[in-house]
Amino acid sequence: MELSGNTVLITGGTSGIGFAFAKRFINAGNTVIVCGRDEEKLHETKRQFPSIITRVCDVAHSEDRKALFEWITTHYPDVNALVNNAGMLKRFNMLEVNAVEEWEDYSKEITTNQEGAIHIAMMFAPYFAKKENAFMINITSFQAFTPDPFAPIYAATKAAIHSFTISLRHQLSKTPVKIVEVAPPLVNTSGYHDSAVPTDEFVEKVFQDLQQGKLEIGYGSSEASFRLSRDEIDENVKQIFQKKNNESFGS
Repeated sequence: MELSGNTVLITGGTSGIGFAFAKRFINAGNTVIVCGRDEEKLHETKRQFPSIITRVCDVAHSEDRKALFEWITTHYPDVNALVNNAGMLKRFNMLEVNAVEEWEDYSKEITTNQEGAIHIAMMFAPYFAKKENAFMINITSFQAFTPDPFAPIYAATKAAIHSFTISLRHQLSKTPVKIVEVAPPLVNTSGYHDSAVPTDEFVEKVFQDLQQGKLEIGYGSSEASFRLSRDEIDENVKQIFQKKNNESFGS
């Protein structure tokens, strides 16, 4: 896979994994476009990397997604790569929330992580299929395979994107477009997870795997996640639940 000389769109590219990808693609000699909801964060990203192109877009809204596609294909028609990264995560106990009154707070996680990622991929798929060289990277998670019971919506949306990515890869198999799934482990995007993988270290490993032509990429425990048996998944989920349930009650 050619990792230089591309025009790359990264959704959710102003922080965390998305920002690390933006830096790495710039350093590899690519034109990088990032979008995000927060205009101030976009300005800060532009300040740090003047060559970067920014666009305000909330991928939870279909009109924003359509406008993003039309703007990029009009002004940057050479775009040939997508990092489908934008996402959000809520941890909660379903016995402690009011899903009647508060559903909108939770549905946004579905529209951002699942609907947004799928819609953007579907818009760019036929556009990329006409290119000589193109690729999409869908960011899922180890939770697509071993869900954290206290992040149920996040895990479900990432499992959906895993499934969608497989379908997308088969449908585009006779085109030049490479479809890649990247499933991060716990990554230290906020600076306070001592046991998490440093973000830049994770992205560097992803680049090494991309250079080798891998289409399913993890790191450490998440690398094994792609091939877990159902029994292994059930046992892992049980252990996660017990550990976090005990932590919640201070035992």
